Amino acid sequence: MSNQNPIFIPGPTNIPEALRKAVDMPTIDHRSPLFAEILGPALCGVKKVLKSEQAEVIVFPATGTGGWEAAISNALSPGDKVLATRNGMFSHRWIDMCRRHGLDVIVIPREWGEGIPADRIEEILAADGSHRIRAVLATHNETATGVRSDIAAVRRAIDAAMHPAMLFVDGVSSIGSMDFRMDEWGVDIAVTGSQKGFMLPPGLAILGISPKAMQAMSEAGLPRTYFDIRDMAAAYAAGGFPYTPPVGLLNGLRSATEMLLAEGLENVFERHHRIAEGIRRAVGAWGLQLCAMRPELYSDTVSAIRVPDGFDANRLVAHALNAYGVSFGTGLGELAGKAFRIGHLGSLTETMALSGIAAAEMVMADLGLPVRLGSGVAAAQEHYLCGGTGNSRQKAA
Repeated sequence: MSNQNPIFIPGPTNIPEALRKAVDMPTIDHRSPLFAEILGPALCGVKKVLKSEQAEVIVFPATGTGGWEAAISNALSPGDKVLATRNGMFSHRWIDMCRRHGLDVIVIPREWGEGIPADRIEEILAADGSHRIRAVLATHNETATGVRSDIAAVRRAIDAAMHPAMLFVDGVSSIGSMDFRMDEWGVDIAVTGSQKGFMLPPGLAILGISPKAMQAMSEAGLPRTYFDIRDMAAAYAAGGFPYTPPVGLLNGLRSATEMLLAEGLENVFERHHRIAEGIRRAVGAWGLQLCAMRPELYSDTVSAIRVPDGFDANRLVAHALNAYGVSFGTGLGELAGKAFRIGHLGSLTETMALSGIAAAEMVMADLGLPVRLGSGVAAAQEHYLCGGTGNSRQKAA
């Protein structure tokens, strides 16, 4: 199997050569001033990507799951109530983690393919007159279903209920690829990882923490040692880490934020939207449906695509890898065998996306699905022409 093909899973994403080289660096003394020259700019760059002036940025050697654990273990106490929507595999996992930590989770169940119901959050918080609910957990972009929820609406719901609950947001598959406004949306803890929008290998859990959440950590009672944000913040103030840091990955993070900011965040978001829309048009041309139930829920980083009843989507993913050396994402949880996923985030161009669309068509044709070769490619090409205008002659003139 060739490893030269781009991958189309929702993370880890394709790694630009410049970032691969940034991670591949000689060993340095991580207790010397050289390390501070890497750490400081990396943290500052993440803060800009989060669109925050006031967040404390903390980076742990971990993944997004470690970031979730750091968020809840630092800001909450045993028995605290939290409110969460279950609308996909990753929101489900966050709920499970909270319960394992002894938290009392109020769950809003939603069909997989739906977003977070801000109106229901407002109702529950308004009824919580004693303010027992300490935090609202929201998954910005549900990677299993390709659903983006409106975090600004969740903040408006909390404010409308006049409730002091903190807002924790899983931005693992959105931050760095889709618009995220930590300060404007009133996010208290944002969690992401290195392997998606930042286009790096897995290994970094990245958190943005508001002053309100930092204050809550002085009173929180859940145990934490490795993930103690207070220890990490104190070490950062001295330009170091409380334990051995992943120097190469942090150097990559510095370079990744420089790359994103050099492209311009709004340009990054527009590129992702343009590529995603081309893939959505291809899905329509194939006669298939997305798991996301309405256009306003469509993710710009991953599309979960339902296959016809009776067909096992895992066959499609396996055949793509074995026959063509192309990786797509499998369906997870309730969507296992019922859907496959195309990841379209990070280091990706329209031309790369077209190769993935073409490969998916060949796979479906091989497996007997009624898809006409070239139909999805043509639909995406029409959208990608001249920056997505669909009018190449006028643009060229």
